[in-house]
Amino acid sequence: MSLSSLDKLCVNTIRTLSMDAVQKANSGHPGMPMGMADVSYILWTKFIKHNPKNPNWYDRDRFILSAGHGSMLIYSLLHLTGYDLSLDEIKNFRQLGSKTAGHPEYGITPGVEMTTGPLGQGFATGIGMAMAERFLSSNFNTDEHKLVDHYTYAIVSDGDLMEGISHEAASFAGHQQLGKLIYLYDANSISIDGSTDLAFTEDVATRFEAYNWQVQEIDGHNHEEIEQAITKAQHSDKPSLVICRTHIGFGSPNKQDSASSHGSPLGEEEIKLTKENYGWDYEAFHIPEEALNHFRKEVDKGQEAESSWKSTFEDYKNQNAELAQQFERWMSRKLPDKLEDLLPVFEVNEKGEASRGASGKVLNALKDAVPNMLGGSADLEGSVKTNLSGEGVFSSSNNSGRNTHYGVREHGMAAALNGMALHGGIIPFGGTFFVFTDYCRPSIRLAGLMKTPSIFVMTHDSIGLGEDGPTHQPVEHLASLRAMPNVTVIRPGDANEVSYAWKVALENATGPTILVLTRQNMPTLERSDSNAASNTEKGAYIYSDSEKETPDAILIGTGSELHLAVQAREMLKEKGIDTRVISMPSWELFQQQDSAYIESVLPASVSNRVSVEAGSTFGWERWIGNKGKAIGIDTFGESAPYQKLYEHFGITTEAVVKAAMENR
Repeated sequence: MSLSSLDKLCVNTIRTLSMDAVQKANSGHPGMPMGMADVSYILWTKFIKHNPKNPNWYDRDRFILSAGHGSMLIYSLLHLTGYDLSLDEIKNFRQLGSKTAGHPEYGITPGVEMTTGPLGQGFATGIGMAMAERFLSSNFNTDEHKLVDHYTYAIVSDGDLMEGISHEAASFAGHQQLGKLIYLYDANSISIDGSTDLAFTEDVATRFEAYNWQVQEIDGHNHEEIEQAITKAQHSDKPSLVICRTHIGFGSPNKQDSASSHGSPLGEEEIKLTKENYGWDYEAFHIPEEALNHFRKEVDKGQEAESSWKSTFEDYKNQNAELAQQFERWMSRKLPDKLEDLLPVFEVNEKGEASRGASGKVLNALKDAVPNMLGGSADLEGSVKTNLSGEGVFSSSNNSGRNTHYGVREHGMAAALNGMALHGGIIPFGGTFFVFTDYCRPSIRLAGLMKTPSIFVMTHDSIGLGEDGPTHQPVEHLASLRAMPNVTVIRPGDANEVSYAWKVALENATGPTILVLTRQNMPTLERSDSNAASNTEKGAYIYSDSEKETPDAILIGTGSELHLAVQAREMLKEKGIDTRVISMPSWELFQQQDSAYIESVLPASVSNRVSVEAGSTFGWERWIGNKGKAIGIDTFGESAPYQKLYEHFGITTEAVVKAAMENR
């Protein structure tokens, strides 16, 4: 068999596996895998550095199928090249419990680098992976040894390029000159509604050239052009977009270049006609031995590549022992043994400081001990206090800088944080105003879904930001983010709780953490036990207890309203009402505690409960019960000095006192 006929056989194996799986499931998107089979075949057998027997090898190339609806493309490639994804799993496409979900799912399917479904997310997340590669290579590579030297590839679609997040991410990547970023654009001109001409007629090539990308345009079915384009992209000092002109549903006599092949099975009769067109005389899910043998060469190639890297690393360790140890610590996300001892302790202070300011001090107290923290903000560094002092700016001219200026690109920043966390070796954090979690929400949700340890620093957390007014005053945001599975939201009640909130964030390796911080000052509170603030890690704890065995009332405060509950306790005491004050910085952490601890903090026998928080009261019934009273704000805010706003909306010490007395 000549090479050209072998190539044709291999490409059609990808196509027919994809068609058959979608047809068996009676659900899915066959057209894209059929159209991009040529491009992906060349990429996966001639360029991608990977080891199917060790999908997590550090120096592998990263591949993202941003066009996640075409998931059968990556499943076919993974099975054929020898990953732990059986043919039975291919046959079980889109079924309950299978490793072949409707869209690629990180942590479920070996070889899938991230969960892709929402279009544009893969495109933007890949930028973070390329950033991580550059930062790590700058820190560890030497003239003699390249420990970190790989590319980030993605297949992107018309839909990816329409979504707004891709504009932010592409602009940022071009500014950063991320030369090891190579995106292959499936330009098939078809979306669900029909021709992309219905809504998408821009000049993509000119757009990306304006973003400072290298742009090439090729026939996506011409193997020579594909190979030449990827080779050229590998040698560019700019991110690359290879526009691959393809035919969706390639080879289907009646559905090629049609929206009908985009999101629906071809149908048994059309599959029969398409296979005849390919000259494919095999039963469903058949993989010709010649094709499988060719694809499985990737196993030996991958093991040789990793073995060579390991040999390099052994030599590196002999010459750079300390750096090698640091590399291993970074890649395993190992933290200092006594992280708690490094946390700053803030003195009791009635005036106190904003929790955003305390957060900045904590970061700078930890930056030397956790040198793989890479931070940044969406054009708000001075406001959100994310600057790591003296650590330089991460840029095309300073690859080891630890402060990233994302510009006004919250969408892109949040996805980039996920990309760095997924890549490994880096503990990424990024800051913006809490209200702009609205712009970060898709990436935060994906971080929760993927169990990605991204850290989001969100300041200006309530009406307490004052004069900027309701557009900038988050009201419903705490409630909505608390509703997201596997997302840890922490709203610390004073500077010392901020210290432990950062400890939680750094130690949380199984999901994102959102630190919700104030613009305005709040008191640094006095505690009878100097270690009491460490209970922040439990989500809620008794700040001050009643003198009775069973308190008359329980007052629960979070964030800048904790001190209102503390003050209310003293006023209620004068009225003969004995109370317990609970600080509850994190619902999620509190829910993780055992029932005995939860009962010890919030005894079921006390129904007179009052919560106070400058946000929506939605959800507080979980903690205060049907008889409790939630003090908060269930309307949009106003523009005024924050002190006036708290009075106007009734979020005051007096309101807490009144509620506790009325509930008796």
